[in-house]
Amino acid sequence: MAFNGHYELHSQVNFAPFMKAIGLSDNLIEQGKDRKSTSEIVETGDHFKIIVTTGSQVLVNEFTIGEETEIESPTGEKVKAIINRDGKNKLVAKIQNITSVTEVTGDQLTNTMTVGDIVYKRISKRIS
Repeated sequence: MAFNGHYELHSQVNFAPFMKAIGLSDNLIEQGKDRKSTSEIVETGDHFKIIVTTGSQVLVNEFTIGEETEIESPTGEKVKAIINRDGKNKLVAKIQNITSVTEVTGDQLTNTMTVGDIVYKRISKRIS
């Protein structure tokens, strides 16, 4: 279970351009750009539960690898998606026009989201 654990956001690249590209308002981008977040991932076989806490906002998504599920997108919309595994340590999803790749390397969790030619990267470190 490579993904199991609690992670704390360590750094991010291209936050504002990415959030602008997916339709967030300048006000929401400004509010969110310096907020720290934590992620808890519970991996049970092919079933995942991911809880992301940013300030007082808690986002919970659950899915089973290869099965269509409804998840909350970065804009807050509920959308249908299929998340697939690429090897043991990588998850790949296509959510509307966003491609998301999440992978674990040692104690680092990297989430790379791409929309058009804008690449947003979040790097988190395992805290437990």
